[in-house]
Formats: sequence, structure tokens, C-alpha cells
Amino acid sequence: MSKKDKELRKWLTEEILTVLKKSNKKPLNYKQVASALNIGEPNVKKTVADVLKTMHSSGIVEEVGHGQYRAKQVGTHVVGVVDMTASGSGYIVSEGNTEDVYVNARNLKTALNGDTVKVFVYARRTGKKPEGEVVEVISRGKTEFSGIIEVSKNFAFVSPDSSKMGTDIFIPLNALNDAKDGEKVIVRITDYPPGAKNPVGEIVRVLGKPGDNETEINAIMADYGLPMVFPAEVEAEAEAISFDLPKSEIARRWDFRGVTTFTIDPADAKDFDDALSIEKLNNGNWRIGVHIADVSHYVQPGTLLEKEAYSRATSVYLVDRCVPMLPEKLSNGVCSLRPNEDKFTMSAVFEITDEAEVVNDWFGRTVIHSDRRFSYEEAQDVIETGKGDLVTEIKTFDRLAKIMRAARMKKGALAFDKIEVKFHLDEKGKPTGVYFKESKDSNKLIEEFMLLANRRVAEYVGKRKLDKKGGPVLPFVYRIHDLPDPEKLTSFSEFIGKLGYKKIDASSPTGIAKSLNVLLKDVKGKAEENIVEQLAIRSMAKAVYSIHNIGHYGLAFGHYSHFTSPIRRYPDVMVHRLLMQYMEDDKAGKKSKMNEDELEMQCKHSSEMEKLASQAERDSIKYKQVEYMSQSVGRAFDGVITGVTEWGIYVEIEENKCEGMLRLKDLDDDYYVFDEGNYCVIGQRKKRKLQLGDKLRIQVKKADLVKKQLDFLLADEWQ
Repeated sequence: MSKKDKELRKWLTEEILTVLKKSNKKPLNYKQVASALNIGEPNVKKTVADVLKTMHSSGIVEEVGHGQYRAKQVGTHVVGVVDMTASGSGYIVSEGNTEDVYVNARNLKTALNGDTVKVFVYARRTGKKPEGEVVEVISRGKTEFSGIIEVSKNFAFVSPDSSKMGTDIFIPLNALNDAKDGEKVIVRITDYPPGAKNPVGEIVRVLGKPGDNETEINAIMADYGLPMVFPAEVEAEAEAISFDLPKSEIARRWDFRGVTTFTIDPADAKDFDDALSIEKLNNGNWRIGVHIADVSHYVQPGTLLEKEAYSRATSVYLVDRCVPMLPEKLSNGVCSLRPNEDKFTMSAVFEITDEAEVVNDWFGRTVIHSDRRFSYEEAQDVIETGKGDLVTEIKTFDRLAKIMRAARMKKGALAFDKIEVKFHLDEKGKPTGVYFKESKDSNKLIEEFMLLANRRVAEYVGKRKLDKKGGPVLPFVYRIHDLPDPEKLTSFSEFIGKLGYKKIDASSPTGIAKSLNVLLKDVKGKAEENIVEQLAIRSMAKAVYSIHNIGHYGLAFGHYSHFTSPIRRYPDVMVHRLLMQYMEDDKAGKKSKMNEDELEMQCKHSSEMEKLASQAERDSIKYKQVEYMSQSVGRAFDGVITGVTEWGIYVEIEENKCEGMLRLKDLDDDYYVFDEGNYCVIGQRKKRKLQLGDKLRIQVKKADLVKKQLDFLLADEWQ
């Protein structure tokens, strides 16, 4: 069967199903179906008859009498969220369904990416993934989009930036709000008339000239619904908070102001969430304090600050700016653990032996005074040279952290040390260079003690607060991480096997972790390191917040929470409040009633906002990568294949980690076909294979700042 015949039969299958569903259960023969489709050519009519028979044998339709067919009425309804593809079709992602439901572009009706919809799922064909059609749009995921406006004499259209927005938006001339042709704008959808091809909208903001830094970053913020500023009344509430620490409140807290205390943060950080203190005890052990900004003392339930913090749920770190969860007065001032200032903190205090064994712990409100602010680079220099401020204290922390980390790895924790791409920016936000942020001993020092505090706080509630039957009675906010998806893990294991690495031992959770750690160690420093790490992460489940504890697989912890970053994460504020409430209940001999449904709703909201923030951060990095590479059009670079699709292959440049696409249509030395099962494309004449992980020499063809896309060609020497 020719490719053309296959495409015809695929098209007919979809069209026939639509006709049969519209017949109100009345059975139709092939002539009636052909007539409904305006098909008069005898050969195509015959194909209609053949396709109907195939659909019957596949279980899509049922035969009612000889040659009479109707759509099977055994489907189900599913409610889920639309995840659009670039081709215009979509997948309906539902919490209740283990499998996503595929919906072709025609059957999405007026549904857009991110909308919550009700879908009719067709009777399933043997061996096929579930398919369906949208029958109702329950709620819109978003109504505002960035895009470029095209203005004509009688009307205008906005072409949205997002590849997942499969339609232009019609703009009446009286809704332009001074937008000019070719400008980048924010458009709000106001109506989606029944039967209309395009939604109708109005311009709510003109962003500026496409390609400009401020224009594009503001467009990213708008696309993800990130607020540009705090409401004036929220800022006013923050400004009213004093830096002064009342003596009466200090008296209620454990005073650490005389104990050696310091912070270690990125060089450009201003919001210091955490500090460490250390002192030697008479018995030879160490008293170590993990001190966290006491945001819950300043941000009280019912206030405007509280409502805004919950709404944002997280700070968002775009490539050239931070969109904070709290106003600057709090995030960089009152709450920030700045050096040489007294600060209120929530602390986890541990007595630890020289062998890094925790023999005692304490949690509660404290007051501290940071003696020194270190950047990660400064602390790393102290570790490596053995010289500098607080050298004894930092070296002690480093030694204990390494023992703790080794113990975690032995228990099955995963050792991902992903390299982060960062940019040197000039005063206008233009990237002038690329550098890589790697996790060194100073980073790992902080990480270990934050992990310790997060774990022990979660254990304090999750292990000690049990009823007589052994079941937990106190709801808490856990950071949970499920086991890897078996299907994704199998696919990943097959891929690394083809690269010559040992396959993943999937016989047990511990076996998976150990073999993954061996793989990550073996691939270190090699060209394929980044792609292997990326695919390994994709095979993992995503960590989320929940009151239902299942443990954290990636860290190999049975109990884990987020306690250490309340300036930038709302769940940490929730944890501080719950922890203190339970400790106060213990003292008073009572149990406070918590609304578990509300807590779980807040956890879900925080997880969703965290995902959104991550996507916005990735988009801003992608934009800067394209902007940085725009000065290198025509240059050749060494790269590695990081993705393979039916329309092209993704290549990451080795020297700067910038990723672009080498489109199959631009591979003019042969006709290449996508081989999904083997992660490659194969030339049909020369049989040349381009596979995931292969090295290539590419040339930068185009850097499209508006679409945030890099296009590559094969360099001449590879043709």
C-alpha cells in the first residue's frame, strides 16, 4: 500500500466515524456514508467500503444487519486537561486515567491547550491507545496570550507565540486599544462563537517590538500568568512591617546570637532563606543549627500578604530577573538572613557526633545573628585551600556532609548533578557569554544539611504522631516522589543499551537506583552525559506536594518535607505553621482539627505553580540561548543529538549547551525516515543513521527570536 493510500484510509477512518456519530445511532451503508462525505468516485467509494470493514474488525464500529454500520456506543466519558501538540491534535490528561486520551484536531472543537474538558472515549481498538472527542469545555485554562498582531483594513488577527495554541485570534478593530501592525501584544479571548473558526479577543496590553529583551521576557511572564508587580495594597502591608525585633518576642525564643553563624548562597542572591550555626559541646559532639527565615511570623493567615503568597506559591527565577513570592521589603529585607543583623528564624537544631550520627534534635523558634555571608565560590575556596574566614567551621561542615551524603547514596538515593546553563548579561539584558553552574562541595554541604532538616521535620510529625492502631492522625505537607514509570524506564534502558551501557536493573526500587547511579558515574564527562541525564530524569516520576505520604524515592527517604525555603516556597510556610501548631498542641495536651481537604488543595495548587514556574524558567533560558546564538549564524559547531522526531532532530552544541533543530527537509543528501523505536532517522538510499547521542558537526542556519527557535544545517564536512 502506497503512502498516499495509507493517508487516504487514515483520513477516511476519521471522517467516517464523524458521520456515523452524527447519524444518531442510525446504521448506514457505505453508499450512504460516501454520499454524506460527497464522495462520488467509484474507486474511493470502494475504499470507503473497505475502511468500514476494517473499522468493524478493529472494534471501532458495529455491523447492524448486512453492510449496515454504526459507531459503537460503549465508550466512556473522561474529564481531563488538554495538552496540545504542535500539529494541532491533543492529549487529554486525567488524574483518574493511567493513559492519556488522544483527540485529533477536528475533534478538539473549541478546546485550547490547558482547558479542562469532558471527552467521549471511543470503544478501544485492540493494541491501540485510547482516542476520543471533546464534548464539553468545562473551564478555560487561560484566556490571555502573547503574540504578534496583524492589522488589515477591516479587522486584525493575533498569531499566538505558543506552538500549542493551534489557532489565530480574531480582533475587531474597536478592540485594538492602540496596537499597531507587527507589535507584540497580550490578547484576551472574549468569545468563541459556535461554529466559528477562530476565537474573538481584545488587546489588553502592547508589549513592544518583537525580539527586544523586555518585550520577550514580559511576553513569557504574560503567557504563564506571572504578575509584573505586587498590588499596591499588598506592598503597603509589607512596608508597614518593622525591621525591629520586639524584646518580648526575643524572650520567647532560643537565642543563638552568640553562636558562630553564617550563610552560603549564590553570589548574586539577595533573599537568604537559610543559615548554619555550629558549636562544640563538652561531650565532643557538635551542636548544629539549621536556621530558616521565620516568614510565618510576619505573613499571618487572613492578611493580604498571605493571600498573595498563596496565589503565587513560588518565586520564579527567569534568566534575567526574579518574580518573587513576597514583596522585596520581606524577601530581601525583613525576612532575609542578611549578615550582621538580628533575625527571627525557625530552626532545626541537631546534636551530631564526629561520625555524622544525629543523636538528638530540637525544632522551634529562634533568633540569630549571621556573622558572615559567603558565596558558594568563596566557601569552595575555603574548602579547597584550607584558608579563609571560619575555615575550621566550614571544613567541619564539609567533612560531616560528605559522610551524610555517602550514607544516603548507600541507601539508594539518586545522584543527579545536572549542569545548569547560565548567561553573562550586559546592562540591557543581552547575553555576552555562557557559563555552567556545577554542584561542588560547597553546594553539596548546604544541600546535605537542608536535606537533614527537611527529613527530620517530616519524621517528627510522620513518625511520632500515631494513633493506637499505628495510622497517622496528623495531616502534614510532604514532598513526595513516586517510583519511576515502568514503561518510560524500559524505554530508557533500551536506549542506553544501544549506547553500550549496562541496562537498568528494574527488579527492585533499590536495584533501579543503584544501576542508575552506576550509569551516571560511567557517563560523567562524556559527550552523551547531558542527554543520558535528561532522559534518566524524564523516566522518573515528578516530585509533588501532598498530605498523603508515600516517601521520596529519589532521595531514599521514607519521610520528607520542604522546611528550608519559605521566602520562595509557600509549602514551606505551611510546614512551619503545622509544625508549630503540633508542638504547641503537645505542650497543651490537645489536638487541633485540621482541614485535610483544604491542605491537599493547597498542596495541589503549589505543585501546579511550581510546574508553571519551571516551564517559564525554561522558556526564558531558551530565549537567551537563541539570542546568544543569533550572533553566530553561519558558524559551525560540534554537537550531540538530544532528540529525534518525525520532523527533525534536536542537536545540543557541546561548548555552550544551546539546543536547536536540524530539520529533515534540510537533510538534502538523502530522504530520511523517522525510526521511533530506535531513536533515529535513517536515509533510505545510503542507509545513513542519525541516532540519539550521536556526535554531529552543525552550522547555525537561523536564530528566530520571536519563535525562540534555533535552526541548524549539517556542516559541509558532514554532507
